[in-house]
This record gives sequence, C-alpha cells and structure tokens, in this order.
Amino acid sequence: MEREQALEELKGRLKSENLIRHSLAVEAIMRELAFYFKEDIDKWGIAGLLHDIDYDKTAGDPAKHGLVGAEILETLDVESSIVYAIKAHNDYHKIERKRKIDKALYCASPMAVVMSACTAALPSKKVEDLTVEFVMEKINEEGFINDTELKQIKSCENLGIALEEFVKLSIKAVQSI
Repeated sequence: MEREQALEELKGRLKSENLIRHSLAVEAIMRELAFYFKEDIDKWGIAGLLHDIDYDKTAGDPAKHGLVGAEILETLDVESSIVYAIKAHNDYHKIERKRKIDKALYCASPMAVVMSACTAALPSKKVEDLTVEFVMEKINEEGFINDTELKQIKSCENLGIALEEFVKLSIKAVQSI
C-alpha cells in the first residue's frame, strides 16, 4: 500500500484530529528508526501510520484494538508483516514481538504520546524547542507518564538502542513533520 492511500484510509476511519496527528508522529518515529536500522523506511512508516486505524471502532475495548485493525488492513491487502506488528503493539493480545518492526512499533506509539506531552509542557509549546535533556527529565519525572507507557518506551533497549538515543531519534522525527 502506498502512503497516500494509507493516509486516506486512516482519515476515512478516524474522526479525531489528535489521533491523526498521533498516527503521523508514530509514522515519523518509525521511519526514523527504519533509517537508523537500515530497514524498509516506507514499510515501517506505513505500520506507524496505520497502527491505530481501528481506534474509533474499538475505543473502550482494548481486547479488540489491533485485531479489528488487522482485519481492516487484511481487506486492503496490506503486507502481512505490517498487520502482525499492528496486532503485536497491543499488550492485551500477548502476541510475541519477533521482528524489529514489531518491537519498534511497540515503543514508538507511546513515545509519540510523550513527545506531544513534552511539547505541551514547554513554555513555548513548540516542538522545535524539544531537547533530549528536557524529554529525559520528563520521562523520569514521577507521574508524568504512566508505568505502562514507560515500560513500552524503555523496551527500545530490546532493539539494541539506548533510551537516550531513542529519545534523540524521536525528537528528530517529530521535528521533521
């Protein structure tokens, strides 16, 4: 699936501008990680862009989130490795994250949430003012993010990337969009 079609499908299924912005941020982080790991940038980007395509249909029912998305994407003939990564990004399903793309999506989605929260916490409220030091401070601040998000973000180490480097790549990604 081409990116333009993926974005059209996403926008056709999600009403919330904030959720669309989140999806775009996850896409950017995934593309940056793919570049870093010398993986397929377009494929990883599509996984990030479409990971919450079912959110409006499954809101309030975590048992379905990711599975309904997978069904939607299978009808659109999206590559199976992308579909698998999207199913595996939801802990609820206990699906093993086997490949780098699976592990990357798992930590990229909550990182996009943190990037947004950190931007909102800046006096300027401008993403271009984010720094690694500020984000690391906020990540380590008691109560800034929940334990589940923190665990997911720190799982970047399962990819062989240190948390600080992951933060640096994520900032670069969200500043680029």
